[in-house]
Amino acid sequence: MAQKQSEVRHRSGAAPRPDAGTEAVSRSRIGNGVLVCGLALLTALVVFLDATTGNDLRVVPLLVVVPALASVYCSLRQTIWVAVWITTVVVGFRVGADGTFWDFVFGIGFAVLACALGVAACAARIRHATEMARLRSAAVALQRQILRPLPVVTDHVFAYGLYEPIEEDRFVGGDIYEVVESPYGTRVIIGDVQGKGLAAIGAGFAAIAAFREAAIREPTLTGVVEALEDAVVRHNVFSAQTGETERFVTALVLGFDEGGRVEAVNCGHLPPRLVHEGWTSAVTLHRTYVPLGLAGLSREARTTESFDFPQGATLLVVTDGVTEARDAAGAFYPLDERLGGWAGHGPRELLDALHIDLESFSGGVRRDDVAALALRRAPVV
Repeated sequence: MAQKQSEVRHRSGAAPRPDAGTEAVSRSRIGNGVLVCGLALLTALVVFLDATTGNDLRVVPLLVVVPALASVYCSLRQTIWVAVWITTVVVGFRVGADGTFWDFVFGIGFAVLACALGVAACAARIRHATEMARLRSAAVALQRQILRPLPVVTDHVFAYGLYEPIEEDRFVGGDIYEVVESPYGTRVIIGDVQGKGLAAIGAGFAAIAAFREAAIREPTLTGVVEALEDAVVRHNVFSAQTGETERFVTALVLGFDEGGRVEAVNCGHLPPRLVHEGWTSAVTLHRTYVPLGLAGLSREARTTESFDFPQGATLLVVTDGVTEARDAAGAFYPLDERLGGWAGHGPRELLDALHIDLESFSGGVRRDDVAALALRRAPVV
């Protein structure tokens, strides 16, 4: 098992360190050398202009705006240094300039106040950005507990994945997936929660949590699906009590064992596609049941059916974020047509090609969360 896992690397890469964001916001966007040179040139230019204009127009006092600009791009230490430098230049200018005592006092007082406000603004910016970075870090940690990074390797399948939430600054949206190795084989779920983005995460997490437990506990795939149904119904009851929207979940639940066939229960989801020996085809599932959370509307009990999954084949399962992607003219993405050109690809290469082509087809405009799993049977040892 360890050897299998060492052969596969995560598509999504390593998770960022929790403190990486807080360190980044306190760093300067301008190097010290660039800052010193720029400040020296600006000071020389302003002093030259002031000397050129004479008493008719005093330009040096305008330097007090520099700390405010520095507070946006510089670190706190750099902003303090800029404020001290500007204060020194303005005070030196005032000492040698003509004017009354009160002109001197108000000029120096205004310069000190403006520089102090620049430093305070920099400190407030960094403090606010640090708080936001910590909140985002906590959110990322929680979201990574909902969906594990891919690929996932079990004794029965290699599961590669593509996941693109509609909200680009989030790791999790309304699409869900999970791969669990159990005493009864490997169970896989891919689903789509009604709605998009963060609003759909609650129902998705309820389904995933129930799947992780039921996949190990329940000996039958229908037992797993019943547990998922109960979890989504309970979540909807809680949502109704708190005034939130009740949601259903379309899902495809698969079961893999040592044999060459796959069990499936389709709860209103898209059928899988099989890629094998240079050809592709949609897997025919004769029974499609109501989505999770809506079993009370149907008298039909969910049952399993099975289909062949030969060694070396790739089973592709996607959400409707793939099939309902549109181009500039409004046409839907032709998944089956595109798959024909990638029939010779392995699972990872297939997903890479799908991702690139989907972005090109839609022009980078995402209208829904996108999830896809490419599954390949583990080689017989």
